[in-house]
Amino acid sequence: MSESNKMAGGMTGTNRAILIAAFVLLAAAIGYAIWRDSAGDSAVAAPEAAAAPADQLAALEARTKAEPDNPEAWKMLGEARFDLENFPAAIAAYEKAVALSPQSAGLWSALGEARIYASRSDPFPAEALTAFQKSIALDPKDPRARYFLAVKKDVEKDHKGAIEDWFALLADTPQGAPWEENLRRTIEDVGKINKIDVAARLAATRPRALTADEMPVAARAIPGPSRADMEAASQLPKGQQDAMIQGMVDGLETKLKANPADVDRWIMLMRSRMTLGESAKAAQALKDGIAANPGAAARLKAQAQLLGVPGA
Repeated sequence: MSESNKMAGGMTGTNRAILIAAFVLLAAAIGYAIWRDSAGDSAVAAPEAAAAPADQLAALEARTKAEPDNPEAWKMLGEARFDLENFPAAIAAYEKAVALSPQSAGLWSALGEARIYASRSDPFPAEALTAFQKSIALDPKDPRARYFLAVKKDVEKDHKGAIEDWFALLADTPQGAPWEENLRRTIEDVGKINKIDVAARLAATRPRALTADEMPVAARAIPGPSRADMEAASQLPKGQQDAMIQGMVDGLETKLKANPADVDRWIMLMRSRMTLGESAKAAQALKDGIAANPGAAARLKAQAQLLGVPGA
């Protein structure tokens, strides 16, 4: 089925109304920054290696040379090296980042995680513990630091204590957090290995609702159009509504060509494409948005994951 046919036949009235409402008042909104800055956009347990292109890695390395005092540049290089499982090199990049931005809990926990994976003998080296402790001192809610401090309890045979800490983290986990699935699996596996019954408790524990500030731009309720605006749009024939929406999407793309640095609009474009059933175009929007805003790559990917964009 072509993407245009999907739009014509597959979009519900609710989705149509949401898109119209979003475009009527496309407002600038604060970013959704919890994935990388406080927890990382990779799962806190056993990240999967990603084959980052060599040219992308070279570009990130070049950026740190051009901007040696930019902690964001060093963080992105650390993330790329970590994804390639070059953990010692990731540590070096994260150490540069925390030296430049020592008040970032997320950077400290990222450094701790890299130190864990770089260690070939000690399952929890002292240097990693130090990094996680600094992270928690800055932000007691940092999910990655909390996860690994519970791992330390498990390593030290305090399996019940580790599970309790993981359940506390799970209770604080917001909807859509990328680490939730691995966190649940960790609780389940440690419970089975140590004959601790966690099944009923896992089934009863649900992620908490997002707060207003955490709500991703891709899904956040946008302050209304007026009731009159919505009523006028809803009274249009379906074909005219679809034409209106297509015109809005086209207009959004035009604005992005003029101002590709508007990250919120890239997120809105991805959301619109997914709502219209145009997943390939949503994936292209993600690529184009990252190409135009490499410094916002982590945020764009996190939003795209929440939307279900292919390849995010």
